[in-house]
Amino acid sequence: MKIYTQTGDQGKTSLLSGERVSKSHVRIHSYGEVDELNSVVGALLGALGAASDPLTAQLQQIQADLLDTGAWLSAASAAEALERLNPIGPAHSRRIEALIDAMEAQLPALRSFILPGGIPSAAWSHLARTVCRRAERQVMELIEHERGQGTSGDGLNGILVLLNRLSDYFFVLARFLNHQAGVADTIWQGTPPR
Repeated sequence: MKIYTQTGDQGKTSLLSGERVSKSHVRIHSYGEVDELNSVVGALLGALGAASDPLTAQLQQIQADLLDTGAWLSAASAAEALERLNPIGPAHSRRIEALIDAMEAQLPALRSFILPGGIPSAAWSHLARTVCRRAERQVMELIEHERGQGTSGDGLNGILVLLNRLSDYFFVLARFLNHQAGVADTIWQGTPPR
């Protein structure tokens, strides 16, 4: 099978549900942001190396969730294709909350804003957090677009919640990775007066 199809050369692409839409469509932006997040998680996995088996398993499950999320976003609302997909719902978010709670139990209390950074894997986790927030904003725009088109967009609410939890997860994971490496959070000192 060839990787290139030439079907998108005129600026249109096919949704999972079969419709052809502009590559600038809000739905394409939404699953593109989730795809970018998945790639950043892959870079984070690369930075972790093979020594972090429990975290590797967590992150690979998150990547699988993100692939499911992208599939949901790539089908028009109420399309038959959605019936064949794994729904994104409360169980996904509860699993992420449990992972956050387990890491936070091992961290010192956070009393200030911190600057992103630290060891490479923590820096990648901070980047994943910001890409995740962007994806969340884009999915919210898709929901608003769907409502404006007369469809509820309700099937996307579970995705919105999952992305919200994942951004928290990546923030805590960055702190956790630095803590495990003996690297303290860098506290934001504020902007000096002029």
